[in-house]
Order: sequence, then structure tokens, then C-alpha cells
Amino acid sequence: MDTSNSTTRPSETRTRIQRRLETIIRENRFTIAVVFPFVGAVTLVASAEGLMPEPLAYNPLFILFGTMVMRSPLVVGLLPRIGWWALGCLGLLTAYTYAIEIVGVRTDWPYGAFEYTIQLGPMLLGEVPLALPLFFIPLVLNAYLLTLLVLEDWSANPFVRVPAAIAAVVAIDLVLDPAAVAIGFWAFVPPGVYYGVPVSNYVGWLLSGTVAVLLVDLAFDRASLLERVRNCEFILDDLVSFVLLWGTINLLYGNWLAAGVAGLFCLGLFRTDRYDREMIRRSLPSSGVGSRNS
Repeated sequence: MDTSNSTTRPSETRTRIQRRLETIIRENRFTIAVVFPFVGAVTLVASAEGLMPEPLAYNPLFILFGTMVMRSPLVVGLLPRIGWWALGCLGLLTAYTYAIEIVGVRTDWPYGAFEYTIQLGPMLLGEVPLALPLFFIPLVLNAYLLTLLVLEDWSANPFVRVPAAIAAVVAIDLVLDPAAVAIGFWAFVPPGVYYGVPVSNYVGWLLSGTVAVLLVDLAFDRASLLERVRNCEFILDDLVSFVLLWGTINLLYGNWLAAGVAGLFCLGLFRTDRYDREMIRRSLPSSGVGSRNS
């Protein structure tokens, strides 16, 4: 019996779906990477300041939907490099993410004493957001991918690549946590010296980031992943969204050092030579034809 069609069709279908998803991302890059984080920053600050109507303030459905949209360039960009091995490693990372967060909430270790002050969607065991991996794992992936691009040939050395990626993960939290505390996502008890965040939180992130980066490094073939990152122009757009969203919130609340770290990520993104005036021109909604042909 000829099984050639049955063996090639899944691959062809996956390729066709991948191309369609990439087209959607390219045609909507500006909306995803700029409009969504800008609207998110405005609505979150308005919620924190009591300016949003009650049904809309901190609305978990809006938060989850906006997060998923902003994550879409990263997910679509990585799909061709995600096989069973990568899924297994990311599955372990997901389990670890839940476990370390539950331990942190129950024991105050390793991040210090903190509590969620609003519900970011459904809560697992009533303690941590069910969507926690959606919030955390992409941050690690963004840090890792940016590290690969910025280090260039140095990324081949694991003793350079892994520590640099871990440092990038911790730096991401230097931006995230002060802004999240400012808008009331969570709170540390007592408040810490860094815009309400204690030093112990970053010791915890150093631990979590190390485990996460090692699993991500194990999940992917570095050469193949680097080739994909170099050829997929939108794969770091989620990091752009992150910088715009949380950097803007830090600016609005006067968290100048945190906003400065967000600026450093901007410099790292510019160094990749994919974010310039021409990219913005191609990404605007009015230039959709150009995006399809890029």
C-alpha cells in the first residue's frame, strides 16, 4: 500500500498553517507589538488609579487576551523548532514554574513574602494564576533569544551564553516587578528597597532563571534555533511589547531605574538590526501589501 501521501500530508499541513500564521503576524505587527502594550499600559494604570469602570478594572479576561496576543509573535516564530524533545523540556519548565511559585506563596522562599492582590484569571489551588507559565516562560525565551542574537559568535560558548541569558532574565524582572507592584498586581510584605521589591526577590529570580535557562538551552538545538531567530524578523516582537508595556508603566510611576533597564533592552533590540524606521514603515497597517511581500 502506498503510504507516501499519508506521511507527507501532516508535514504539508503544518507548513501551510505555519505560513498562514506568519502572514497574520506580519500583517498585524504594529498592532500587536505597539498598540496592544500601549492600550494595556493605559488601562492597567487607569485600573490602579480607580479610573476604570468596575467591570473593566483589572478584567482578567482582557489581561489574558492581551497577553496571548502579545505573545503570539514569539509562539509563531518558535513553532518550526518545537518538536517532542522541546515540548518535553518546556513541559518540565511549566511544572517547575507552578511548583516554585506555590512554594514561594506558602513559605516566602525564595522570593520573599508576597501575595497576589488581584486575580490574574483562574487560580491554581486558589494560590497562583493558572496562566502563570504564559506570563513567565515567554520572558525566559525572550531573554534567551535576545542573548543569542546579541552575543553572535560568542553564543556558541555555553559558559558565556547561559550566564548571559540568566542575567537577562533577572534584568527583565528589574523592569517587571516594580511596575507590577505599582499597579497592584502583587505586593511584598514588607515592601522592599527597590520600588517596593526586596532584594530576596531577585535572589529567587536568579534561582528560577538559572533552572529555566538551562531547560530552554537543553530544549533546542542552538544552531538551528539561531538560524530561525535570524530569519524570523518578528520573533522578538513580544519583547518589544514587554518593554513598551512595563517600561511605560515604570515611567508613569517614576520608577526611573526600572525604566532605564527597559531602555537597555531597547538598545539590545536595536543591536539586532531588525528594529528601525524601515521596519516600522513596513509594519504599519497601511503598508499591509509590503508586509506580505517582505
